[in-house]
Amino acid sequence: MARLMSRSTLEFDRVPARERALRPLGGRNRRRDESWFRDRAPAAWKHVDVVLVSCVAAVSVLGALMILSSTRGTDPDAYDTSFLRRQVLFIAAGVVGMVLITLVDYRRLRDFAWLPYVAALVSLVLVVAVGEEVRGTQAWFQIGAFQLQPAEFAKVAVILAVASLLAGREVPLRARWVAAALVLISVPVALIMLQPDLGTALVFVAIALGMLLMAGARARHIVVLVAVGVVGVVGVLNSDLLEDYQRDRLANFLQPNDPDDIADLQSSEYNSDQSLAAIASGSINGKGLFDGTQTRLGFVPEQHTDFIFTALGEELGFVGCATALALFAIICVRIWRTAQIAQDRLGMLICIGVLSMLVFQIFQNIGMTMGIMPITGITLPFMSYGGSSAIASWLAIGLVLNVHMRRFG
Repeated sequence: MARLMSRSTLEFDRVPARERALRPLGGRNRRRDESWFRDRAPAAWKHVDVVLVSCVAAVSVLGALMILSSTRGTDPDAYDTSFLRRQVLFIAAGVVGMVLITLVDYRRLRDFAWLPYVAALVSLVLVVAVGEEVRGTQAWFQIGAFQLQPAEFAKVAVILAVASLLAGREVPLRARWVAAALVLISVPVALIMLQPDLGTALVFVAIALGMLLMAGARARHIVVLVAVGVVGVVGVLNSDLLEDYQRDRLANFLQPNDPDDIADLQSSEYNSDQSLAAIASGSINGKGLFDGTQTRLGFVPEQHTDFIFTALGEELGFVGCATALALFAIICVRIWRTAQIAQDRLGMLICIGVLSMLVFQIFQNIGMTMGIMPITGITLPFMSYGGSSAIASWLAIGLVLNVHMRRFG
């Protein structure tokens, strides 16, 4: 009876008997361990979270439709489908990456967590040195017709690295482990601010807060971290790191100009005005798929990337927006559930990191299109156009699936 009760509790620090029986690969045990892994891998696939994968796929399909609507143009005889084809390719690559990342037990990935982290740092250094500059931000590598944004993949690498660092530490966390986790996160954040990209840097802050809180950081550590973050943001806003248009976006959010004054189409407030107008025009049922006036005529800048939610609001209305939000909510709930039933603290922290990343990006992106958050250039996961964002988001889901598939040991 005691044994059954102990297996029914959620003790993240416990180590399953089968895992304790494993020895590191090498020597005489290598062949036995590899055989055990091959026999075990098919069984793990029986526990895939179908609901999570289905909701992510549904959001991706909805995003692809909105990308087509906002980029195909107005000439029926010469519709541009290149953006749609690329996005489908990005989604396919993301799905392949998700499957590959689930093939190896996440507890074994812990031994190699430093490798993607170091690769992410190297790529961030290189992009600052020789990357492609777009509107004052040097954040991409130009590879033929495609652009690669290392910061997107760095999010996943940091989540795995921080989870690996904190998984075996006692609760409450000691100050040195909190400091060590902050160093792991601060290095890529500093490199991203050199681009500069404040929006992406804030995503790392959200990841840090979520993971440290659930890892057992003391309340005073969290308070100090928030205070340092606020001081840091204020310092950045008053420095020369940001471009003028980036500072104007934040300034206009805090002190907006006259909403009737939109004569200057290059003003930093124009994006917000057109975004609100597009969403409001959709009303309850929307104007119909591919029938949005502002979407077809390209009134909303960067609509297929940062402002993809406006196309959804105009063409599918409140019903479409509510559907997308419901799908996002289910995704977040399923990730939270996986964190609760994870076999150990490592799995729990991985899920919390992914959840923190997605929740912040979803809230910030949709909030900025509705005028309740400042415009920071953060993409909407699984919906916005972009290969790096799409693939990295699917890889993050792959980590969550990995934890869910091996929750029984």
